[in-house]
Amino acid sequence: MTRPKTLPDQTVLEAALQLLHTKGPEALTFAGLAQACGLAAATLVQRFGSKAQLKQAALLHAWDRLDEKTSQLAAGIDRTPAGAVDLLVALSSDYGAIESYAEGLLILREDLRDPLLRARGARWRDTLVGVLDTCLAEQGGRRQGLGQLMASQWQGSLAWWGFEPNCPVAEHVGRELRQFVAFITSKRAGT
Repeated sequence: MTRPKTLPDQTVLEAALQLLHTKGPEALTFAGLAQACGLAAATLVQRFGSKAQLKQAALLHAWDRLDEKTSQLAAGIDRTPAGAVDLLVALSSDYGAIESYAEGLLILREDLRDPLLRARGARWRDTLVGVLDTCLAEQGGRRQGLGQLMASQWQGSLAWWGFEPNCPVAEHVGRELRQFVAFITSKRAGT
């Protein structure tokens, strides 16, 4: 079978992300990606320059996908505490089983090592927190800060689930976040 002469960057970066997620960050090499996408390794080197630049481009592409998914999900939820839970449960649905979640932590490690990718993650967090703030706003007012607390609770619930993955991650996240919402709404009501 002949190699394709060209593929759009998006297709190549999807193949790179697939390699990252299935075989880990160290498996993302030009030779491995060439085998996965069908382009010559030399073509990939010309396109991306170095392994570090390739990894960064793939992870920036992943952030683009997460931005888009977050935007689409946020557009379809009610601006209520239940809508905030729905958003975070939907964002958790891609984690899959514990093995997939654990492999994803290796990808997060790569994001944390790179200043550009860290900044990209912080920008996504700010967007997510803004949506959560609108969902958790009191009637007729706005309470800043609850969105950040809920986002932190979400991330914590994912980590704790990883130690005892007794049920699907979305089920665990939903239960934990509904308890969080019940707690903050009872505190607002003074009970």
